[in-house]
Amino acid sequence: MEAPIIKIGNSKGLRLSKTILEKYNISDKVELILEKDQIIIKPISVPRENWENEFKKMAENQDDKLLINDVFDDENFEEWN
Repeated sequence: MEAPIIKIGNSKGLRLSKTILEKYNISDKVELILEKDQIIIKPISVPRENWENEFKKMAENQDDKLLINDVFDDENFEEWN
């Protein structure tokens, strides 16, 4: 696939089509990887994006209870001293 380099102010840039942006989930920033004779454009993923909102929804639905105890009955904390 060919893509023209376009003038943007005093710089030049690469324009990506809406289809490419949607297919690879590219919104604001990308990572550029420089390898030998190649430039790789990689979308930046934010693994924990929107977690805060999802946690709020869980709390509202009272679906944020522990599935297992965080401390077991037979735990010995003395070994940590």
